[in-house]
Amino acid sequence: MQLGGTARSVEDVRQLMAMGLQFAEVSIADPEAFSSKDHVREYQDLLRGSDFFYLCHGPREGNPNDLYSLEHVYLPKLLRILPLVRKLNAKVLTVHLWMDPRFVKQEVIVYKIGFLRRVLEQAAQYQVPVNIENLSEKAGDLAEIFEALPELGFTLDIGHAQLLTSENRSLGFIRRYPERIRHVHIHDNFGGSSPEDDLHLPIGEGLVNFGPIFDELNTIGYRGTITLELRPHEIQPSMEKVKWLWKNSVSSK
Repeated sequence: MQLGGTARSVEDVRQLMAMGLQFAEVSIADPEAFSSKDHVREYQDLLRGSDFFYLCHGPREGNPNDLYSLEHVYLPKLLRILPLVRKLNAKVLTVHLWMDPRFVKQEVIVYKIGFLRRVLEQAAQYQVPVNIENLSEKAGDLAEIFEALPELGFTLDIGHAQLLTSENRSLGFIRRYPERIRHVHIHDNFGGSSPEDDLHLPIGEGLVNFGPIFDELNTIGYRGTITLELRPHEIQPSMEKVKWLWKNSVSSK
């Protein structure tokens, strides 16, 4: 297991490094702003002489049913991010695309599969692996997209799996797609039915039952990266809780 944290600035990266974390997941909401003022070089310089590394997280998609915006705003933005991810030598880019058929039209879901195919084709030219992140979907909702796109990875977001559902859906994803899980996001919340309920609380401050989820991750032999999707000052106590959960999960004993 490799632990990291969310970074929205160079200073965030410095703080994560000082905590002894192994990587930063760099959020790139606006590729134009990120590439200005020599930002990329600042991030690169921090890695010199260190084993620390980066992952990247793309921006939100906006209206999940707006085909014009997806095609003419979100897609160009993601394509401009790919060379930045390559310059950072980041190990993966995680993207948001809501695929929940309760809220996203079927014709839009079909479009989004083609959308991701184009992103993956461009990403391959930069040697950038791409993951899709679960939002409110259940495991079966992603079957069509994974079947169509065998090279697409999966970022399991344990906090998101608590939203718009009566019980956390992480176990369903882990059991159905063990070979697809290439990264994990961890944060807490109280469940809920709106974007405002995605609270990104420190571990243990919400109602997510992390024990069985860590048991299942250990059962499938997951040994990859886990991002604490929290503000830097919230990470230290949560980091210790995650280490305890991992050490005490069933398959690690």
